[in-house]
Formats: sequence, C-alpha cells, structure tokens
Amino acid sequence: MRGPVRGEDNNGPAFPAPVTADIRLSVNGDEHPVTVDTRETLLDTLREHLGLTGAKKGCDHGQCGACTVLVDGRRAKACLTLTVSVDDREITTVEGLARDGVPHPLQAAFVEQDAFQCGYCTPGQLCSAVGMLAEFAAGWPSSVTLGAVSPGGVAPGVDGRPPLGDDEIRERMSGNLCRCGAYPNIVAAIRQVAP
Repeated sequence: MRGPVRGEDNNGPAFPAPVTADIRLSVNGDEHPVTVDTRETLLDTLREHLGLTGAKKGCDHGQCGACTVLVDGRRAKACLTLTVSVDDREITTVEGLARDGVPHPLQAAFVEQDAFQCGYCTPGQLCSAVGMLAEFAAGWPSSVTLGAVSPGGVAPGVDGRPPLGDDEIRERMSGNLCRCGAYPNIVAAIRQVAP
C-alpha cells in the first residue's frame, strides 16, 4: 500500500488549485481588469469573461482561423494565445472593427460581395483581412510577392510592391478556412477594399 500523495484525499487525487494572475486587458478601446488562470486562452477569456463571442472556437488548435483577432494591429489566433501574454496590449475583435456605428469598409464589402454563407468563419476572416491589408501596406512580403520580384530585384506595382491581386490575397489569407467555400467572394470583398 502506498502512502498519501500530495494533494490527495480520501476521494482520490485532488488537482492543484489554478495559478491566477490579475491583468488588464484593453479590448476594442475599453479597459477590463480580469483575474485569469495562467493557462487560459485569450479566446476563452474573450468569450467567457468579457461576453465577446465574435471570435469563434472552430478547431481550438490554431488551424482554422475562426478565432483570429488583432493584437497591437497584428493577426493572432486567440485559441493559441495565452491571456496573460497580452496584458496591456491592444486587442481588437470583430466587435471593435466598426466605428461610431459605421461598419468597417471590409465589413461593408463582405456584405456587398456576399462573402459569407453560414458566417461562422466571418469574424476571423474580417480580422485577418484587416491585419493582412496592414501587413501589405507595411511592405511585408509573401511567397507570392517573392515570386513577383523581377531579376533586378524590383517588384512591379505601387511603391515597388506587386499589386494586391487575387493570388496575393489568397496566399495572405490562407490561414483562415471557410468550410462553406465562400473563398471567391471573400477575395472579391478584400480586393474591393484593397489599395
């Protein structure tokens, strides 16, 4: 017979109490002091603690992109991001894209181009597209961009960059899946807003 195990009582093994942290989340321009388990994902915090259900739990493995949000303007998969890692950083969810009741241009374009069917992936698609357009504007290359550079090292298009064509949009949005297959309309909506 073995002796007592640390944390065990007469009813079997007891799990250790979670380690929590008091942090301040800045979400969509609002400050939220929260106490979270240090193992908790940003997706769970947004949905369960703050009631922001726009970001969806699709695969919970970072493969589908339904949970994509912006952290300091950059795309992040909320299901893989620990909440404690975004303390005092600016988080934008799909709920924060509209300003003063006016939809973000991408939101309007998604409606105009019928860029969704069931809509489950749409919040992640929108946040990803906002981040992707910012990356493109900042000159971040993609594998398509690299293929578009001429032998002299200069890419065609505005400011030495290739134009944001359909291939470039598809490559840059490849981390966001749409099980309904609305990809052509998603690309058209992004192209409508792209510079």
